[in-house]
Amino acid sequence: MPHLPRRFLASLLLSLGAVSMTHAATPVLVIHGGAGVVRKEMTPEKEKAVRAGLEKALQAGYSALKSGASSLDAVTRAIVVLEDDPNFNAGKGAVFNHDGRNELDASIMDGATLRAGAVANVHRIKNPIELARAVMEKSEHVMLIEEGAEKFAKSIGMHLVDPKYFYTEERWKALQQALDEEKAKTAEPGKTPHHGTVGAVALDSKGNLAAGTSTGGMTNKRFGRVGDSPIIGAGTYADARCAVSATGWGEYYIRATAARDICARVEFRGDELKKAADEVVLGVIPKLGGDGGVIALDKDGNIAMPFNTDGMFRGWVDRDGKTHVAIYAGE
Repeated sequence: MPHLPRRFLASLLLSLGAVSMTHAATPVLVIHGGAGVVRKEMTPEKEKAVRAGLEKALQAGYSALKSGASSLDAVTRAIVVLEDDPNFNAGKGAVFNHDGRNELDASIMDGATLRAGAVANVHRIKNPIELARAVMEKSEHVMLIEEGAEKFAKSIGMHLVDPKYFYTEERWKALQQALDEEKAKTAEPGKTPHHGTVGAVALDSKGNLAAGTSTGGMTNKRFGRVGDSPIIGAGTYADARCAVSATGWGEYYIRATAARDICARVEFRGDELKKAADEVVLGVIPKLGGDGGVIALDKDGNIAMPFNTDGMFRGWVDRDGKTHVAIYAGE
């Protein structure tokens, strides 16, 4: 056998491993709409709207899976629905930065091939998850940012919207409150209100996993801040065994490489998915000072959804085809 570079052999073995693990499976879909839930701020009307939005996203993604579409398609379709819903901090419902602009981030990853795409700080992309997927499928890159990402979008025929599209009164008022608190120095130290994210993980009928995440970031963020959502391994990760989408205080998920850490515990230590996710979200992240949650899914259709906040908007269609929507612990 001819001598082959070690890097090539490692890549070849990884690819062979991914292919060999592909198998017929029962489709499963899990979504989240963010872990930045403050229970005292929830009204019956808001709760009803959120639950309806989650159910709509589940229907869009799961119908794709049932028709034989890929996990990538299911993740994309579910997240597009959430991006179009102003009740969630992504797309139409994105929060405002310190300068009164919306800065959108998203990423997607294909567990079967380890391909990934991401965009950060875009201002005119209606559905950032679609542009992230285009980066993965139509470019040689993984991440594009700001004006460059939007130039790429135009080059492939993607329509750019007026930034006014993203305006919602609720998010604008949240920014004004944050600015007033900042000026009066009444903001509670160590707290980051008004953050949130949307995401999805899916297992398709061929046994392939995918993950995606999209966000408007934090209210009143500055200096082109980018959180974990568009960073592969931090806010989003998928391989042949495990898929994760995170939500929470992004700086800590970046430092912990949270999404990849969960999947690495499954791959290298043989941990069950729930144990791996719990250790990272309920152990590693809080010890660093952060909060939030994740949705995680493994190749056998097992689901984990730990969070350490008041609640996490979440929904799932399990292996029995049953739909579930929840906000608080114990649901």
